[in-house]
Amino acid sequence: MGSAGSIRHREVSPLPEPGSLFAVSDLHVSYADNQRMVDRLEPESDDDWLLVGGDVADLFYDVQRTLQLLRRRFDTVVWAPGNHELWCHPHDPVQLRGEPRYRALVRMCRDNGVITPEDPYPVWNGAGGPVVIAPLFLLYDYSFRAPGTSTKEESLRKAYDAGVVCTDEMLLYPDPYPDRESWCWDRVTLTERRLAAIDPALPTVLLSHWPLVRQPTDVLWHPEFAQWCGTERTADWHVRFRAVAAVYGHLHIPRAARYDGVHFEEVSLGYPREWRRRAQPPRLLRRVLGPAR
Repeated sequence: MGSAGSIRHREVSPLPEPGSLFAVSDLHVSYADNQRMVDRLEPESDDDWLLVGGDVADLFYDVQRTLQLLRRRFDTVVWAPGNHELWCHPHDPVQLRGEPRYRALVRMCRDNGVITPEDPYPVWNGAGGPVVIAPLFLLYDYSFRAPGTSTKEESLRKAYDAGVVCTDEMLLYPDPYPDRESWCWDRVTLTERRLAAIDPALPTVLLSHWPLVRQPTDVLWHPEFAQWCGTERTADWHVRFRAVAAVYGHLHIPRAARYDGVHFEEVSLGYPREWRRRAQPPRLLRRVLGPAR
């Protein structure tokens, strides 16, 4: 039995509600308005976790500074890279490219207590748990081809003709792989093996920058852009690996949908020119799991 003092403390300060599992993506803090929103971002409780679905920033040290800030505020931060973190921008003091750049980002995250796709998958034991949280780094392989095309070459030609070309073609290098799709296929193989090793009794939350299925890209204004948005090789992962939620970003179209009965949540903030056009102000934190509200 506790002391009288501890009993009085519990009476005036009841235990807090269990934490929530939140998600956000595409913070793009190089934009001052986005940076101001991130500076004000706070958890609801000391037990909250945050999933960060990539595209934190374009420059290495901006990614580091932002993840450090989020890690100070949230109990646990889980990060999956986006394409912007992997850019070798001409103004970035860190001029690493491809796989060496990704490995440097992983080391930086580990130094700051941020969980990466290279670390053991953590288990969320809050409301809705236990659930394995699996951050994924997968890239894309041009298999979400532009309408009316059947090869990568045709699809890219159609995109260039339409003037819809992802900046990755200039700034995302695949070193030491011969091309981005080869890097993607290697990541898919490695990740699939790890997901298959998860205890089959446990469900998962799959966190990826790029959507695991093609359907979310159907609403793109420019369908040619879909080829930079994922790979057909992950089309059944949400079912095979028992996902209760698949969290992604990249498209800058925040929305929720269900595919094969699985909840998919796009959690991007996006660029100011995009979120200013929306009827409602941006909502940075999306609750994936947690106590009922």
